Amino acid sequence: MSPIITLDNISASYDGKSVLEHVSLQIYPHDYLAVIGPNGGGKTTLMRVILGLKKPDAGRVTFFRDGEAVDHLGIGYLPQYSQIDRHFPISVYDIVASGLKTHHWWQRRLDAHQRRQIDDTLSRLELGDLASHHVGQLSGGQLQRVLLARAVVSNPEVLILDEPNTYIDKRFQEQMYQTLAELNSSCAIVIVSHDIATVIDNARHVACVNHTLHYHDTVSMPHERIEEHFLNI
Repeated sequence: MSPIITLDNISASYDGKSVLEHVSLQIYPHDYLAVIGPNGGGKTTLMRVILGLKKPDAGRVTFFRDGEAVDHLGIGYLPQYSQIDRHFPISVYDIVASGLKTHHWWQRRLDAHQRRQIDDTLSRLELGDLASHHVGQLSGGQLQRVLLARAVVSNPEVLILDEPNTYIDKRFQEQMYQTLAELNSSCAIVIVSHDIATVIDNARHVACVNHTLHYHDTVSMPHERIEEHFLNI
């Protein structure tokens, strides 16, 4: 199977301080990759490089579709921390609509298909009753669910989640992983988390990141071994 994303010998830094060194990785269609590692080890920087939000100092990121190199892929992204201004006059419905692959969505009338996409996504994540709520009315967990809805509403080819367990309760965490399992039939999933046991139980491959990257093709090893490796990479 051909990869949909390749990272070749990526190095990245901030203000002259090295964060990633000689990182190579391949992500495949319908992959479910867990990215683990200590704080400051470069996990979020690696995601930013994939998303094009951070230019690497060296190396190259290449996207593929059907085995052919392309300029970009449809990527949904749930960031680690929300930067939404809770005083900004925007509703849950409009936040989710902002994830649609349309230009200037706020200036365009949504067609029936787009409205159906939004309604289906709100329903899937149990947000239908909150559709008209202002962002400032949401709890941290509700906002996290709304941002996940925004990330998946356009049916992305790749879904990247950076610490998605932040602020959510146990019940929605279980629902979220069930939703991700369903989405995995149509997209690749890359999930960054400190919750090693949970992501290992759901992922198929593991990348341990601490400035460099160690790739594990299987998650069948005991959690203790992975945690031991995680702590010593």
